[in-house]
Amino acid sequence: MALPDYAMRQPSFPEMYERLLVQPLFRPFAESVLDRVNLTPGDRVLDIACGTGIVARLARERMGGGTVVGVDLSPQMLAVACAVAPEIEWREGSAQALPVADGERFDLVLCHQGLQFFADPPAALREIKRVLAPGGRVAVATWCSVENSPVLGELQRVAERHLGPIVDQRYTFGGAADLEALLVAAGFNNVRVETETRTVRFAEAKTFVRMNTMAFVGMSAAKALDETARAAVVDAIAVASMEAVSPHLRNNELVFDLSTNLATA
Repeated sequence: MALPDYAMRQPSFPEMYERLLVQPLFRPFAESVLDRVNLTPGDRVLDIACGTGIVARLARERMGGGTVVGVDLSPQMLAVACAVAPEIEWREGSAQALPVADGERFDLVLCHQGLQFFADPPAALREIKRVLAPGGRVAVATWCSVENSPVLGELQRVAERHLGPIVDQRYTFGGAADLEALLVAAGFNNVRVETETRTVRFAEAKTFVRMNTMAFVGMSAAKALDETARAAVVDAIAVASMEAVSPHLRNNELVFDLSTNLATA
């Protein structure tokens, strides 16, 4: 799951994100997005909220090169993206005001697990329309509601016992109908939304649980605590969370099903 800005800006987090989350979590679902967009050599591709760049990297790999641009608000995430794939153009900027010149156009715009974090999703979709070439395509993916995954629901319940109620941004567009309605309202044509479920496996279960706990803390009043107090809260939640998910450990791997909405237009 993509994480909120608070977590992304922690000094070591982007490296942890690339090393521990991309392969087991983001790459498989990114492959699913690209499977649905009829990517062809010569397409000009824009990846919005690119993080450390897995979608952009896979797109360029499938095309055998070509024009691929990644945009993200976090310079820390972009620094990792650039270190991993310097051949791709990485730009810092907001989805609501894309760093794309008026005359620059893309055949395909992708947004994988970013829309739910935008301050103004309709404005971001207007920007996507602005930078699309005539006949261009868009693909947007958002995680399904937490109720679709018992493990994620249990992790949230554990965190809420320490932090109080949490409104988790990651599942803002958890319903396929909500995502479809947003794209239709923005004026996109041929909108299609599918739901896909995959089994994900985290070899470093404790690290995943801790990173997820950091996300919860970042979405609560505890993010304002001093470093020592915040670390103590994270420790307490992480320990309780590992106990809660122990039935889902398989040979020390955390294994569970996760679902995403995949919209194309």
